[in-house]
Amino acid sequence: MIRLKTIFALLVFSAMTFAQDFEVSPVLISFNAEPGEIQTQKINLINHSARPQKYMLKLSDYELDKDGNKKPVALGKSPRSGAQWVTLNPSFIELNPNQSGTVEAIITVPKDGYGARWGMITVEPVEEKTAFEADKNLVSGVLVVPRIVILFKQSPKTNRSYKATLSDLKEVTKKGDALRSFEVTVNNTGDNIIDASVHLALANMQTAAEEKFNPVKVTVYPDHSRVVKLQLPKSTGPGKFALAAIMDYGHRQPLEGAQILLEVK
Repeated sequence: MIRLKTIFALLVFSAMTFAQDFEVSPVLISFNAEPGEIQTQKINLINHSARPQKYMLKLSDYELDKDGNKKPVALGKSPRSGAQWVTLNPSFIELNPNQSGTVEAIITVPKDGYGARWGMITVEPVEEKTAFEADKNLVSGVLVVPRIVILFKQSPKTNRSYKATLSDLKEVTKKGDALRSFEVTVNNTGDNIIDASVHLALANMQTAAEEKFNPVKVTVYPDHSRVVKLQLPKSTGPGKFALAAIMDYGHRQPLEGAQILLEVK
């Protein structure tokens, strides 16, 4: 649940502020409809402002870069488009002060829809302006309307295709760094979104003593890879070590690992 109280206008030539106050929940939706099935999830909105407010809901798809950042793309442009399967009922809603309302997100999965899909729903207030106000905004700047983004994913309950690997473990420590830094790539080769936990394990090859370090959590989508940065102290003492990156992504899958050798003098 997110509350927006004061939103500032961006791209302005003169200072403007734009106040809103509304809630949307949930902001993460999971569908698990089977191929050929229709499933509905509810989106709740609350208008906390002191005046009636109209809201518009829009569907879009998104793609991810190597760092996992989400970039909206036009409906149906993503090869894993889920937004084209979803209908919003209604897609436009008006609420009085302190009134709540419900919107249905209805997914219709085609008969060949076996894999994971995803998309986003944006919720934003609709501001009605007079001709004078519109002209004034064109002169003074562009008003960016606040919005809340709901992410959704779809994967059939019977889809058990979870598979991921680790690769390219390497050191990336820079001069002056207080810690030794390493990178490893998580590759999702399955057909489901995974939430992985990756940690380093350092084993002294002379004494067999082993030490584990704090894990890093990462979400990786099918057909995508994520580079994970891991760290360990520089004060390991002299000797030869085996350094392993270990990944656990659940779903009764075996642990995955990648290893390199280190020599500290």
